[in-house]
Amino acid sequence: MSTKQQIADFIKTEFPHSRIAIEAVGDKCATVSQEIGESELRPGGTVSGPTLMAVADVALYVAVLGEIGIVPLAVTTNLTINFLRRPEAGKRIIGECRLMKVGKTLAIGEVSLYSEGGEEPVAHVVGTYAIPPVHLR
Repeated sequence: MSTKQQIADFIKTEFPHSRIAIEAVGDKCATVSQEIGESELRPGGTVSGPTLMAVADVALYVAVLGEIGIVPLAVTTNLTINFLRRPEAGKRIIGECRLMKVGKTLAIGEVSLYSEGGEEPVAHVVGTYAIPPVHLR
């Protein structure tokens, strides 16, 4: 298992372009957030799909690393997103992940995405991460 600080340091080093902040990690869960600016908006003034997918993917990655330790080669193998409602422009996107299963080779989780302060999710995501064999860790 890895701590929030260990994962944050790893993400900062390996993904220096990422603006996603880790809010919490542990007990097969993770919460992340991202500030939303002009570059994350699509025409019509709504948060872009790729931004929402990135927040969900990082939430899954953080939750997985929280359970198995820092394993850089754990990778997304599937990500399915359902857009439920329009996110509010200018409000942070919050991703709340819960891992449903962590096995030896796969981890499966779900992420609910919210506009900051909103009670209803703007998207629901289910994803799978491949965990490399022990000798690659």
